[in-house]
Amino acid sequence: MKAVVQRVTKASVTVGEEQVSSIGRGLCVLLGISVEDTVKDAEYMVRKILNLRLFEDEHKKPWSKSVMDKQYEVLCISQFTLQCILKGNKPDYHMAMPAEQSEVFYNEFLEHMKKSYKPELIKDGKFGAYMQVHIQNDGPVTIELESPRTPLDPKQLLKLEKQQQRKEKTRARGPSESGREKNAPRSKDDPSASSGAEGDVSSEREP
Repeated sequence: MKAVVQRVTKASVTVGEEQVSSIGRGLCVLLGISVEDTVKDAEYMVRKILNLRLFEDEHKKPWSKSVMDKQYEVLCISQFTLQCILKGNKPDYHMAMPAEQSEVFYNEFLEHMKKSYKPELIKDGKFGAYMQVHIQNDGPVTIELESPRTPLDPKQLLKLEKQQQRKEKTRARGPSESGREKNAPRSKDDPSASSGAEGDVSSEREP
């Protein structure tokens, strides 16, 4: 799991014309969830974010107090592009957790943060939406975090990559096209027909 933590004087999230959340002084956290992440990664990240000493104390001494010490707010925003891997100049996101899983994971992350701090001081954007994030960085102060992780078994990682590739191919064809292919009768002479396979899954298997 990766995070970009920014100390802010204010921050807000807008979707279309609607402002969905805003905070005053505190932290704005952009969070990138990986296919490798587990509950331990979430717990580590929550602990680090809430305890980072990014604020001054009552004597103006810098780097002395955390967001919890100061009772400031935290704005969290799901940001899958933090898991980008560049292939030349083209971004590749196969290491980002797929949306269906990451939404559940992200909500559990938020719940853990609320239980570790004060629920009313934890805000978030709108998962999966096209957002405008307005940040007034204080300093500027920006910290990058990454949870320590045990790499997945190579076979398991390859399986996850293939699953993501199949989803991308299906999405690229579009629902109407893939639906027609599934429902279309296959001729016995059709060389692409495969016993026990549905649709064109067989064409995506490794030789």
